[in-house]
Amino acid sequence: MNTFTFTPATKEQAKARIALTGPTGSGKTYTALITGTALGERVALIDTEHGSASKYADEFAFDTLQLTSFEPTGLIDVLAVAAHEGYDTVIVDSLSHFWSGAGGVLEQVDNAAKRYGTGSSFAAWKETRPMERAMIDALLAYPGHLIVTMRTKTEYVVETDDRGRKVPRKVGLKPEQREGIEYEFDIVGDLDHENTLVISKSRAKPLSGLVIRKPGTEFADSVLDWLSAGKPTPSASDYLATATAPDTSYEDLRTLYEEARRHNLLAAAVLDPAGEPTTLGDLIVRRGTEARKEAGKAGQAGQAGKSGKEPERKAVAA
Repeated sequence: MNTFTFTPATKEQAKARIALTGPTGSGKTYTALITGTALGERVALIDTEHGSASKYADEFAFDTLQLTSFEPTGLIDVLAVAAHEGYDTVIVDSLSHFWSGAGGVLEQVDNAAKRYGTGSSFAAWKETRPMERAMIDALLAYPGHLIVTMRTKTEYVVETDDRGRKVPRKVGLKPEQREGIEYEFDIVGDLDHENTLVISKSRAKPLSGLVIRKPGTEFADSVLDWLSAGKPTPSASDYLATATAPDTSYEDLRTLYEEARRHNLLAAAVLDPAGEPTTLGDLIVRRGTEARKEAGKAGQAGQAGKSGKEPERKAVAA
């Protein structure tokens, strides 16, 4: 029997999902900070660039965490902490390191290939892809605004200037990330060495194709106008609060899981009540298992009370 059901589409309020790409020196970090601080009051920046973002601490108020190893699972754990601390905006500067840096995806593939032996690149990618996918899903499910920067490889092109002279110009190419990564974000902006932002991909119709020289807060204002149009929707933090409430029943948790699934939030990185990183989906499942056991014990106790007998004690497998 067919169990698929179509429902009317509705536009829901959302958080920013922005990628800024460009060559070294194009102003990616500065543009991310000016945009991120305009989007939210509390900003956390994950710094992979040897503390370079802190040079702007006299212009912007933000907290920073410097990383020297870039395992995808490590970024998921950091996002869980940022969500727990309630940061309005998270900036990953840059996401390229989680692809080609120490401990990044490419190194994970190399390590897996060595374990499998020569000619096992397919098996190595098969092992690594879920790890990479979990990282991307955690980024997109963050309960606040998200901005990532990505380096682009550069090359020189020769152009004719206004005096008719042939002059070289450095241009950016594809981002240093997996093919098609830009499709994961709602807005992708490409920066050049003059700090000109070209919106190359946008789900926000008013921003599509814009060219902004030295982008300021007006860019963030346009993003916020687009995001605020629509029906309010719970975030991963809202679902987490409900899931961890002591009076949430097993049936409530089943409903919560389905709602979080529909909003693509099951992969959201969160901290459990013990302070350990996990995903929202895993936490809801674990809480549902606990709630069902508690309900079963309560039912046994009720039956024993009616019969006047003590409930039979049974060992529960761990």
